[in-house]
Amino acid sequence: MYTLFIGNKNYSTWSMRPWILLKQAGIDFHEHLIQFDSFEPDSQFKTEILKLNPTGKVPTLVDADITVWDSLAICEYVAEQHPEKKLLPQDQKLRARARCISAEMHSSFQNLRNLCPMNIEADLTHIGEQLWAEHEQLRAEVSRIDQIWSERPSEDSFLCGEFSIADAFYAPVVMRFVCFKLPVSASSQAYMQKILALPSVQQWIADAKQEQMFVPFDEPYRQNRDVYLRD
Repeated sequence: MYTLFIGNKNYSTWSMRPWILLKQAGIDFHEHLIQFDSFEPDSQFKTEILKLNPTGKVPTLVDADITVWDSLAICEYVAEQHPEKKLLPQDQKLRARARCISAEMHSSFQNLRNLCPMNIEADLTHIGEQLWAEHEQLRAEVSRIDQIWSERPSEDSFLCGEFSIADAFYAPVVMRFVCFKLPVSASSQAYMQKILALPSVQQWIADAKQEQMFVPFDEPYRQNRDVYLRD
């Protein structure tokens, strides 16, 4: 059985991606949470994760004597090991698109990452309004994501037809958009609701809220847990 090492569910977007993929596909795995305390070299988090991979980051997947790090590599590895789950589209054109938009998410959208970190338990709508007004590059990145989501094959489909790696990669983006209430088209709002309704996403959200941990270096807009909590 796989072991997936992840960080705090309230904050860790990269951990969320392979976790959602495995859960949604019904693939058994053992979850090992390494709590964020600090990213300093001598922190407990770094000490533990560096025993597993040289980057010192989560997620990490261990499959017997094979260790895979980096969320995109993990998702590709899982798809390769479980072709029956069809985690990449069978159609060549859609499969190429799934890989392109997943890689784009993996390497782009730095303003969104820096300004709007995932915080599942928080409602930062007022911060989102301010950021939206002040940051042109953030608006441009959201517009690009809106375009990607709106170009799915049909209004009621996932990004490339059936659920795939691409949807796992954009699930944390949905969480950011919810937290900061960033404006998107009606088509993208429908896609967001489709992602939020997934059992795997519902479980991740519930687990994140149950953590009740406040990690200051992941909280640029709150001073403690008692403010801006989502109902």
